[in-house]
Amino acid sequence: MSTVIEPLRWGNGELWILDQRKLPARVAWIRARRAETVARAIESLAVRGAPVIGIAAAYGVALEARRQPTPSRVRRAIERLARTRPTGRNLFYALDEMTRALEGRPGDLSRRLERKAREIHRRDARACLAMARHGVLLLAEGERVLTYCNTGALATGGIGTALGVIRFGHQRRKVSEVFACETRPVGQGARLTVWECAKLGIPVTLICDNMAAALMKAGRVDRVLVGADRIARNGDTSNKIGTLSLAVAARRFGVPFHVVAPLTTFDTSLLSGRAIRIEERDPAEVLRTVPGLHRLRGVQVWNPAFDVTPGAWITSFITDHGVLHPPFRF
Repeated sequence: MSTVIEPLRWGNGELWILDQRKLPARVAWIRARRAETVARAIESLAVRGAPVIGIAAAYGVALEARRQPTPSRVRRAIERLARTRPTGRNLFYALDEMTRALEGRPGDLSRRLERKAREIHRRDARACLAMARHGVLLLAEGERVLTYCNTGALATGGIGTALGVIRFGHQRRKVSEVFACETRPVGQGARLTVWECAKLGIPVTLICDNMAAALMKAGRVDRVLVGADRIARNGDTSNKIGTLSLAVAARRFGVPFHVVAPLTTFDTSLLSGRAIRIEERDPAEVLRTVPGLHRLRGVQVWNPAFDVTPGAWITSFITDHGVLHPPFRF
């Protein structure tokens, strides 16, 4: 089984997006020639994970510049992509970079934006390696690590954030087992993290989300490693809904709880997590988890995609610039 995992492939002026909705049942690709195709892939979770959403959006801008290389057309593409998902910082970081490239010196606009998108992709791959190298130094031999959602190659431009640390740790015999939470309601942990671990030969145990506290109480978890979508100046961190519950349990049972994220995920313009806009998604994502549930009348659904963990509950932040602690002022 190949261990190469690429959520995005760029070539010949086209972006190919690995459709993560279909995994692990089958591998299917979406061919994108327009920014609109990329935007819909982001909205529908065909591509997901804060860093790779930013990279995909950058390529979406480059695609639009190839179709019609005028600043007005490209700006409209940037505005469309910015409306896809509001919580993650990396999307807006990447689009800001593309906007600056758009406003740069005269020349071949299409080539300039393609180069910038490729640069954003390469930088994230390097950041993943740097996070893994910093994070693995925190691990002792044979640790059992609990993780949440999917933070591997599928979510980034490289080997991953939290799962990248786990990957390095397993290679160095510092991680003996990974516990992957399902991550309801869409199941990114069950479908994607388990799939990645299986491809990489990392021992993985799948648990339901509501089993995590019992697992920690039983003393079977040495460390929790999660990713992030946006991090405020005081360390408050938005991540996939359910992360807060893990942090509460980890705090209660004395389990170190780390966030692994590149500096592109930090938003120091926000004083605290209270200012983070939390995306709410289609109730159908919840209703379809139980056959026939959608037929019941009068059933209300609350489906936030993210929650916010207080920075004070996070042991440390493993970044591409080292292991950091709030407040952040970069």
